[in-house]
Amino acid sequence: MKKILLILSFIVCSSTMLFAQSIRNTSNSLVATIDNDGKIINRSNSMIARIYIDGTIRDKNNHYLGKIEADGTVRNRNNSCMGKIESNGTVRNCSNSMLGKVENDGTVRDKSNHTLGSAKGIPMRYAALFFFFDILPEIQR
Repeated sequence: MKKILLILSFIVCSSTMLFAQSIRNTSNSLVATIDNDGKIINRSNSMIARIYIDGTIRDKNNHYLGKIEADGTVRNRNNSCMGKIESNGTVRNCSNSMLGKVENDGTVRDKSNHTLGSAKGIPMRYAALFFFFDILPEIQR
């Protein structure tokens, strides 16, 4: 039974990214894309990092950058808490203050409800990394 649940979890997670999805800023300019196996590609079309199915984030040289834990907690390379991404898309810092939200349609808003950009088709947790946490190298917002 455990193996079946693991396989189903993998299929569900994998099916959310069947092809590269774009992350765009407020000007609708491309910031990055995420392909079907978690590779993050910058606007210069270079792979800069990868998010693995367990939430681990590594740079292009396989150096550990941080992790999104199962409960949504985001940790940096030193294992320090950076914040948390709740299941409804709300993003908080480690003091539990709201930073913003990733809407169901992929729109990303700050705590004042101003649009920061969009990440249509990208899991909320991944989108939050780009807009609220300085964990990914070489990202020009």
